[in-house]
Amino acid sequence: MSHYAMSATDVVALVERLDAHGVNACVGGGWGVDALLGEQTREHSDLDVWASAAHLEPLFVAFAELGVDRIFPWPGDRPWNFVLHDGVRLRVDLHLYEPLADGSLHYGSVVDGGAFPAEALAGHGSIAGTAVRCESAEWAVRWHTGYPARDVDRHDVPLLCQRFGIPVPEGFEPLEERLPRRPA
Repeated sequence: MSHYAMSATDVVALVERLDAHGVNACVGGGWGVDALLGEQTREHSDLDVWASAAHLEPLFVAFAELGVDRIFPWPGDRPWNFVLHDGVRLRVDLHLYEPLADGSLHYGSVVDGGAFPAEALAGHGSIAGTAVRCESAEWAVRWHTGYPARDVDRHDVPLLCQRFGIPVPEGFEPLEERLPRRPA
């Protein structure tokens, strides 16, 4: 599979196709950050999508209509998190959850999974002028900090924190603030 950046037009087409099939998808990851910011701030190699596991069949149908119908095996894939692609440039990192009786959402296995509030996926943003549902800013920051930070995380997290007044997590301060100061 070749590696190409996904365009905002690609993302809008995927989200609109899901919507046409009744899948209330939530944009996450880097595109979710850019949706919250209302502008594309960097290139993205994939689209992270949160969707209810109950919508898996219409989700597969919607993606197949756009040719996104192949599984891209990756270490750590699980039934609730795997990547679909079109064999060329469209890549979707799928995150499936199940609503619980108390209104929270469950992600992961029965043994190792966990619940989080539905509000985590109740953000609103836009991609290329199209309104999308996305992760809330606070949860986007939290989910970008739960593992060793990558360059894209060091890009995304400070932008969200600045825009939404969220404290910048340790290690995500601008580089000049992380370097020790030389004595004068």
